[in-house]
Amino acid sequence: MKKILRVIGTLILWFLGLSVALALLYRFVPVPCTILMLQRCVEQKMDGRPMKLDRRWVPIERMSRNLPRAVATAEDQKFEEHVGFDFEAIEKAAKYNERHHGRKVKGASTISQQCAKNVFLWPSRSWARKGLEVYFTFLIEMCWSKERIMEVYLNVIEMGPGVYGAEAASRYYFHKPAARLTREEAARIAAVLPNPRRWSASRPTPYILRRTDWILSHMHDVELKDLR
Repeated sequence: MKKILRVIGTLILWFLGLSVALALLYRFVPVPCTILMLQRCVEQKMDGRPMKLDRRWVPIERMSRNLPRAVATAEDQKFEEHVGFDFEAIEKAAKYNERHHGRKVKGASTISQQCAKNVFLWPSRSWARKGLEVYFTFLIEMCWSKERIMEVYLNVIEMGPGVYGAEAASRYYFHKPAARLTREEAARIAAVLPNPRRWSASRPTPYILRRTDWILSHMHDVELKDLR
């Protein structure tokens, strides 16, 4: 038993050390790839489709200021206020899901949580994955600035079929670099983020148009003082 406990303890120490080292590295270095990107490539291959992985890392200074504001409006309006978790939103989501008995699950993930999940973890709804998400969210909130969290998030998230990050999405949907996105174009990209493989920013459905209008009407309410 002592031997087993020593092995477990050693593994935990290695995990903590490696995770902290990786978080510190990604504070300065672009994230090269994510598990979701690799998973999508495997899915494309198994479905007999050509593999597509379109991603182009750009610093946040080379993105239109409209994009982080639109994404924060759509995904996490308290982004600069919380330390990784919006407990008020979590409570509201829990009450909503309880009333609807799981028919339509409502989430309350912050941008920090989504960033941690995308960079370090795999797509899953298991309790183990959720627990690790909590750990990595606290880790990046301690190691990275809010600007860095937003920058990494906007460079790694899925924004279309085989399309990852702001620069690739901007060129895919609007044939221009992310630095030149207008308010409406940024809002459209933000509007499709809940399901970018189903919806398109360049061919918006009536629902996406309504969601875009809502984002545009609320963008002025979101303060991003720590971003440039």
